[in-house]
Amino acid sequence: MTPFICATCGTQHAPSDVAPAGCAICLDERQYVGAGGQRWTTMAALGASHMNAWRAHEPGLLGIGTVPGFAIGQRALLILRPEGNILWDCISLLDDATMALVRGLGGISAVAISHPHYYASMVEWARAFECPVWLHAADRAHVMRPDPALRFWEGAVHALGDGITLVNAPGHFDGGAMLHWRDGAGGRGALLTGDIIQLLPDRGRVSFMRSYPNLIPLPARTVSAIEASVAPFAFDRLYGAWWDRVMPTGGKAAIAVSAERYRRWIAE
Repeated sequence: MTPFICATCGTQHAPSDVAPAGCAICLDERQYVGAGGQRWTTMAALGASHMNAWRAHEPGLLGIGTVPGFAIGQRALLILRPEGNILWDCISLLDDATMALVRGLGGISAVAISHPHYYASMVEWARAFECPVWLHAADRAHVMRPDPALRFWEGAVHALGDGITLVNAPGHFDGGAMLHWRDGAGGRGALLTGDIIQLLPDRGRVSFMRSYPNLIPLPARTVSAIEASVAPFAFDRLYGAWWDRVMPTGGKAAIAVSAERYRRWIAE
């Protein structure tokens, strides 16, 4: 049986003899099925036409993303730590070169993911590196490939190790999470947001949505709750879900200013 991968969102599904009739992630109102209809691929087919590229964002933080772009197009982030490396968010392709490079860097002690759009091939990564995958329990229903490696955390925060904290911020998804890295950004702290908080092209503002492709906004109270969820943490730099969505400084102030702007316009 084959664990088919949705070509639109990149989510790998439980092994089956034939491709599923549809992808529940894409049928949800936050995503979409493309005009050409539901399409599927496999890890072997994806590896034959794509490869993974790397970028050093800062000391101890590497980006890993698939080229040419596939599905939603996010890149993952690998936090290098003596206590064990942590992969933040996931991508669909895991090829031999990526496995060799990651193992050369010390492997992965844990995977943590912001929300279901980036579940990707998380089970393949967990099995390859013999590590758990941490997901918020509120999004359990969106898991398309169950596996014993999946660990579900609950509540507002979850410590994943010294200086690493997962923060629940319901909005885009009920289990939407961000990762606070206390030692990131040269000791100033970093917040890895996925697109629970979406970094914008102007690099000085962020935004918040229930659905980005379908342009479904969030209510003001939810935006305020997201802002409050990260208020207790010290950070300066923001890392979004794509290569160029990085805010090198002023991240905490940008969230405050952007949340106020959002509330002002949503109230009009």
